[in-house]
Amino acid sequence: MAIINLSTKIKAPVATCFDLSRSIDLHISSMQHSKEKAIAGKTCGLIGLNEWVTWQTNHLGLKFNMTIRISEFAAADYFVDEIVKGPFKMLRHLHQFKQAGSYTIMTDEFIFKSPFGWLGKLVDKFFMERYMRKLLTQRNAVIKEAAER
Repeated sequence: MAIINLSTKIKAPVATCFDLSRSIDLHISSMQHSKEKAIAGKTCGLIGLNEWVTWQTNHLGLKFNMTIRISEFAAADYFVDEIVKGPFKMLRHLHQFKQAGSYTIMTDEFIFKSPFGWLGKLVDKFFMERYMRKLLTQRNAVIKEAAER
């Protein structure tokens, strides 16, 4: 199992950062390089508790679908999305938001596990962890830019 922890300092209110982080539309915009689109469930607007979305995407030359559901939610404090169906054996992404003066500290705890036993563990350790960290960092930069506008 791989765990990625990120922290992003954003000069914007917590509520703004929280809503941008759960915006389907901003997510699509931030993932243009992978041609990601929402094809089922909640396909636009702000996703909330117990809502789900199926993403169609292309990463590493592979096209696949992945369904995630919002399993925990406390408005403006945190939310959790988890995989329901897709390429990972397990995926849990905790998004947290804390006010720090005129800034919001947005933190991500991204836990995932690839399938295929020991082979999946090797892939996670030597490739997927770095790939996913880069994706999350790029996405957070888009959220930061939109929030600070």
